[in-house]
Amino acid sequence: MKQSLALPAADTPCCNRRTLILGAGAFTLAGLAGCGSLPGKGAGGGASASAQTAMMKIRKQAGLSALSSDHQLERAALQQAHYMAASGRMDHTTGIGKGFAARIKSNRIKGAVAENIAEGRMDSARAITMWMNSAPHRRNMLDGRFTRFGLAWASHPSRPEWRYWAIILAS
Repeated sequence: MKQSLALPAADTPCCNRRTLILGAGAFTLAGLAGCGSLPGKGAGGGASASAQTAMMKIRKQAGLSALSSDHQLERAALQQAHYMAASGRMDHTTGIGKGFAARIKSNRIKGAVAENIAEGRMDSARAITMWMNSAPHRRNMLDGRFTRFGLAWASHPSRPEWRYWAIILAS
């Protein structure tokens, strides 16, 4: 006995509207993922500037030169923050071709480089404090080779209070 599945007629308004909405949503997400602009919001233009004083204080207390904020590093940090927000997980590798080394290379960042990441309901001061209280992250923040940094965060629209942070430090 042959079974058949009854589907709504292609010209029914419900089916067309639903298909159109789902298709438009999938198309939009695919386009955003392809260009690197993932859903969410971020402080890409301001997080580094807001952390400049704290970073200067940390480095000065350790007898190190201050770090300058860098737009190129901030852009790479914002990419990482968006990747994490889109995936809902904190990880340096956020998909095929989106690992730390690949991001650094695609952003044409040269020299010594390190990345710290964090997630939670926090501002930049709290993220920096958390990193300074973790030996490996502190080592990155106090590495004398580094002269510049970029800090950014992103959150997913469905959970705007939860931020994914990334800081990239480079020589």
